[in-house]
Amino acid sequence: MEITGKDILVLGGWGMVGSAICRKLFQHHPRCITVSSLTREQAESACRSLSAEAGEIELKPAWGNIFVRSELKDLSRDEILNNQEYRLRLASDVLEHMDGASFRQFFLYDLIAKSKPQIIIDCVNSATGLAYQDVYSAGLKVQKGLSAAREGADESELFDEVEKLLCSLYLPQLVRHVQVLYQAMKDADTKSYVKVGTSGTGGMGLNIPYTHSEDKPSRVLLSKACVGGAHSLLLFLMGRTPDAPYTKEIKPATAIAWKVIDYGEILRGGQPIKLYDCPVEQAPVISGVLDTDDSSECVSLDENLRGVYIDTGENGTFSPGEFTAITTHEQMEYITPEEIAQVVVWEIEGGASGHDIVSALDASVLSSSYRAGVMRSLALQKMHELTAAHEVEVPAFELLGPPRLSKLLYEAHLLKRVAGSLNGIMTASPDELSEKITKLISEDQGLRSRIISIGIPILMPDGRELLKGPVVKVPHDRRMNRFDVKPELIDNWSNNGWVDLRVSNMKRWRERIDELQNLARQIDDKDTSSQSLRDATFWHADKPLDEGELVGWIFIHEDKGRRMK
Repeated sequence: MEITGKDILVLGGWGMVGSAICRKLFQHHPRCITVSSLTREQAESACRSLSAEAGEIELKPAWGNIFVRSELKDLSRDEILNNQEYRLRLASDVLEHMDGASFRQFFLYDLIAKSKPQIIIDCVNSATGLAYQDVYSAGLKVQKGLSAAREGADESELFDEVEKLLCSLYLPQLVRHVQVLYQAMKDADTKSYVKVGTSGTGGMGLNIPYTHSEDKPSRVLLSKACVGGAHSLLLFLMGRTPDAPYTKEIKPATAIAWKVIDYGEILRGGQPIKLYDCPVEQAPVISGVLDTDDSSECVSLDENLRGVYIDTGENGTFSPGEFTAITTHEQMEYITPEEIAQVVVWEIEGGASGHDIVSALDASVLSSSYRAGVMRSLALQKMHELTAAHEVEVPAFELLGPPRLSKLLYEAHLLKRVAGSLNGIMTASPDELSEKITKLISEDQGLRSRIISIGIPILMPDGRELLKGPVVKVPHDRRMNRFDVKPELIDNWSNNGWVDLRVSNMKRWRERIDELQNLARQIDDKDTSSQSLRDATFWHADKPLDEGELVGWIFIHEDKGRRMK
């Protein structure tokens, strides 16, 4: 389809991919682009930043939640769920039967009706938006309320939780969304619709090591994959509907990066991560019951966590170590938003990119790219330079998850600090490593603070003393914050999310490195082919170890999280 002179609606235009698509569209001279986002600030900010490149192309901001009716479009999800009138209206809108005329009350319908676009490009991560409403938590609250009600408790709270559960059901919301979209595009005579979707796991399998700090494997993350797959099949059906627009979906099966590389405050949920300390001499003894909400031993430092970060948009804000681990070969890897934008434009113009999942589901995924591989070195170089300039290393922010990733990155960092290299670790005994790291933790308040402030406790060598901040990521149960302490549970918690200074863990690290080096030695030094990547040269055993590459190897070999394709 010809783009020149057309009116285009870009849903999610403020985001990393949406902005890249707008810039690519400028080269084809559409008449007008409506840039839609969730909030007014985002939409207007996107138009301002794009205006310098738009030339004579008209840019129009639009904002609101595309999954709800117009009168609720500017309310947060919490504002809707915590208001009985609003949540009952939302549940009714999702669950009740509606005809074409009823769809006109939805904001998405109104947006399309007013902008009358010939082309719609949808960059909203719908699967994330729906799946991370977390039907599991809502269901557990209802289950808890039912048990209490059977024992004679007040049922009013149970009624509230049931209503919230109804508003969290994924598939009814997705089905209604596609129904509204289809009806609106048909009424507006839209000719082409391209969706930038998601595989849910960045192209990895059920063994994906990464979550957004939920359990592993994450039920919510797998639900995102389910919603993404269901969405693709609904678009497949829409593409087979005679009066529907020409429908395509581009589905990146890798991480997408990046937007900004900088040094500054690290945000969690839009708020700075506050730094706390737990002095070694004040470490409580863990026995009997561990109360993860008890922060009486924590000392606020009245400052926030700062570090070098890379902003990857919807995927999150990562530290150098996290970015290294997630993008290393056979992990999630990544693709740039500009490459996605190019494929979207090709498909609109009728080019055969080979990545339209509606046309060919099996051949549609976008994998990691050569360009991203080349630019990965540039990104890491910039992050290392900034780290050196600011003289602070922050291996993990605990925004990517699971907590095991942060735990491993910090343990590898501690080993690097006291032993330097892989060979340095192997020449020291487990007792020496434990003793040196304990001394480092005791003396370096800043390092200690950065670990416990992101929710990763530090288990001291005696296996009983625990340094922790006000947030503890492991153990975690949304229904409780007090846990019985048993030796086997301490081992489990340490493996999944505690920096473990015990001698036994130092021995485990030496075993890992021994296995790693043995695998590297099996590769013939004279073999210069492309057969092997992680040979002895790759690991630079006498040079400072790379935490991210080392943890990436652990996820591949120990956690069986290898990327197959």
